[in-house]
Amino acid sequence: MRTFTLSASVLLALSLTACNSGGSASNARTQDNAQTTPPAAAKNVIFFLGDGMGIATTTAARIYAAGEDGQLTMDTLPESGFVKTFSNDAQVTDSAPSMSAYMTGVKMNNEVISMSTDTQAKAPTADLTSNCGAGNGRAVSTLLELAKAKNWATGVVTTTRVTHATPAATYSHVCHRDAESDIAAQLVPGGAQYNAALKDGVDVVFGGGRQFFLPKTAGGKRADGRDLVAELKAKGYGYAADKTAFSAIDPAKTRRAVGLFTASHMSYDLDRDAGKEPSLAEMTNKAISMLAGRSDKQGFFLMVEGGRIDHALHETTAKKALQDTVAFDQAIQAAISAMQQKDPGLKNTLIVVTADHDHTLVLNGYAKRTGKTAPGNPGVLGLAKDYVSGKNLTDADGMPYTIIGFGNGENRVNDKRSAAAALTDDAASADNYHQEAAIRMPAGGETHGGTDVYIAAIGQGADSVHGFLENIEVFGLVKKAAGL
Repeated sequence: MRTFTLSASVLLALSLTACNSGGSASNARTQDNAQTTPPAAAKNVIFFLGDGMGIATTTAARIYAAGEDGQLTMDTLPESGFVKTFSNDAQVTDSAPSMSAYMTGVKMNNEVISMSTDTQAKAPTADLTSNCGAGNGRAVSTLLELAKAKNWATGVVTTTRVTHATPAATYSHVCHRDAESDIAAQLVPGGAQYNAALKDGVDVVFGGGRQFFLPKTAGGKRADGRDLVAELKAKGYGYAADKTAFSAIDPAKTRRAVGLFTASHMSYDLDRDAGKEPSLAEMTNKAISMLAGRSDKQGFFLMVEGGRIDHALHETTAKKALQDTVAFDQAIQAAISAMQQKDPGLKNTLIVVTADHDHTLVLNGYAKRTGKTAPGNPGVLGLAKDYVSGKNLTDADGMPYTIIGFGNGENRVNDKRSAAAALTDDAASADNYHQEAAIRMPAGGETHGGTDVYIAAIGQGADSVHGFLENIEVFGLVKKAAGL
């Protein structure tokens, strides 16, 4: 093989040619850009948040619902990336600062809701009202508030209490997420503590949490005696406390509505009585019908939370978590279908799907493919079986174990696992089975994890979602895409 050596003069000539060529290309691009009309802004934004929905959970939910080679709706969105979730003061965040980061573009401390970085979390009083103290931080604007400022219609849909951390981060500002009595009061136009940045009010609010809107004398938790449901009705809101009243809401006739279907959180989808509580997809469809039909508004912003995914993971009841993830995915599909009817090609609509943090759920062993969960087939909820022999995989004690486990949680054998009865597929795939954990915690005490989460998008401005993002960057991407 012969080698060639270029002289210094040739190298210099090549370098100058490359520089001149690059300059010309750069100038051409600049001229092209100057002649290009800026991209249109999205007039509608739907922000989906799967609470606690880490990558392992979405993978398990996909297998649970569609098998290893199947797809969830969220898998099909054309743009995707990953989000770093750490908060201002913690490697592992809670929902308050993580959702607030998406909504405000500001890193804040754990437990804080849509306040400045310097805000210190201070636990509320015994009646769940704020105990922030003077000078403890300041409110920072949310995407929903920016939408209101542009005369957009707005909505919040969740399966948790509407005063819980994730929905609260869209419309309220408190130094601690547990001040739910104050959070509720910030929703009521014209009332004491009302958040004036909401202008004429959030147009649609669906979820649980009725107890924080009613006085103690009416079975609620409010110590101030206010009946916020009555106050909302007086401000022209339609109201639904059950599925029947929800179904009766006519989007063509009802401009604004509040649905509070349970005293606390709504039921897990696996336990939900469809005659009493609407599904997340049904609430999403109704919200879109109401918001998109407002001729007096310039667009709409809607936040939809699959909130009980997180709660089931804290309990380490994986089946409930996976079913709630599937229900969340069905709401995404419902929204895309509804908006394709109203805005073909989603030319004026941006839909974003992400999570606020993950959990410690893991998939164990070199397990054979299971396919989707169905009667007679526990699927990913069952025992791990060798991919060659099909026999149960076993641990150091010779005992079978499940495909799904947790890094920490309430179900941990404190002796050798051989001291306990051997697990079966039927036991492990039961609705209320708590998967085993490596570290034993109190009941419901499984913790969040600190791993990055998935983000995906479709529609106008979706192509800005890619790569690894800080959670605070997502705010800027949505704000720019919508021209807020």
